[in-house]
Amino acid sequence: DFIDAADKYGIVSLKLEAEVFYVKSTILDIDNILDNLLYAESKNCALLKEAVMDFIAKNGDGILGEISFENVPGLVVTDLLLAVGRSKRQDDVSNYPNEFNAMRVAALRRRLSEKGLDVDGSREVMIALLKENS
Repeated sequence: DFIDAADKYGIVSLKLEAEVFYVKSTILDIDNILDNLLYAESKNCALLKEAVMDFIAKNGDGILGEISFENVPGLVVTDLLLAVGRSKRQDDVSNYPNEFNAMRVAALRRRLSEKGLDVDGSREVMIALLKENS
């Protein structure tokens, strides 16, 4: 798997490209959502995690009672609430200079890149870097 190899050898650009390809080519469903979430969490694949959270936020009623989230890390609740909030927002928060918490991963990575900062890592790490360098 390209994500695993790129992560192991610290090739960030390859990891990010492989993650984008994986997100675009994977059909998320109730059978694979938990595996994808745990994989995203273990490899700091913020874009994949965001896609999973968006799927859960969109399909919450169909997921309730079908999947056990007992072994899922606690920060997932925060990410899920962000996904629900994003789905209800009408405006594009990437236009606001300090709305980091509500930004999508692509917008966070774009801001980090513009500042010459590391674009790899969890959503929390990216937000912390942007706040430190604003």
